[in-house]
Amino acid sequence: MEYTGIQGKVALVTGAAQGIGEAVARALAEAGALVAALDVNKEAVECLAEKLSAEGFLVKAFAADVADSQAVEAAVERAEQELGPIGILVNVAGLLRLGSIETLRDEDWAAVFAVNASGVFYVSRSVVKRMAPRKSGAIVTVGSNAALVPRMHMAAYCASKAAAAMVTKCLGLEQAANHIRCNIVSPGSTDTGMQRMLWNGPSGPQSVIAGSPESYRLGIPLGRIAEPADIAAAVLFLASDRARHITMLDLCVDGGATLGV
Repeated sequence: MEYTGIQGKVALVTGAAQGIGEAVARALAEAGALVAALDVNKEAVECLAEKLSAEGFLVKAFAADVADSQAVEAAVERAEQELGPIGILVNVAGLLRLGSIETLRDEDWAAVFAVNASGVFYVSRSVVKRMAPRKSGAIVTVGSNAALVPRMHMAAYCASKAAAAMVTKCLGLEQAANHIRCNIVSPGSTDTGMQRMLWNGPSGPQSVIAGSPESYRLGIPLGRIAEPADIAAAVLFLASDRARHITMLDLCVDGGATLGV
């Protein structure tokens, strides 16, 4: 399937240096977008840009912390100056801190919300104020199916991802008159560095697929853990003209782990 409406557009991807962000940056580049790859890890994002550029794609690296609104504004301004008007934004940058609510530290709660919720707000706000006068744009936030169901020891992550999803939906409602579509892709367990942090030994993937009754967590009906490319494919669809009449959607890509909640 050809995803029209992406070729030649500038696409800003946060959290682009690894995992789902890297897969999204690659997918957009392969679809013909000019990719502004943004990440807090300067060395890693520059390495990604060099690798994709060597393959013939136009990708430029931008180092910034999405939790810093001034750094975000500067990076977005620089991206538009160097690549052109941003037509696609994909919010991927994320942070996970684990702990039961009674033991979770203030700084852990604040750090997770700073990246997962405030980061989505800061980047989306900076980009959409430039998109709005142009009356065009597509924004996709990579959330989590953990925003849809409670998870033990993941209160900060679940709550921050739920906040990011609602910010994106509210933005979609506010900007509908400007033809700016705002959607969410909510992955389940995906083979990334963040996911591997949760595994205990070589049986980790199978344990995730099987589920865990003691933590009230269902398994994955499709019997596999997602690859980052699976999530990137959903993002690519929602960013393209194939989804031109879709906005404020939360598309869950989790192999059925949340039973369609």
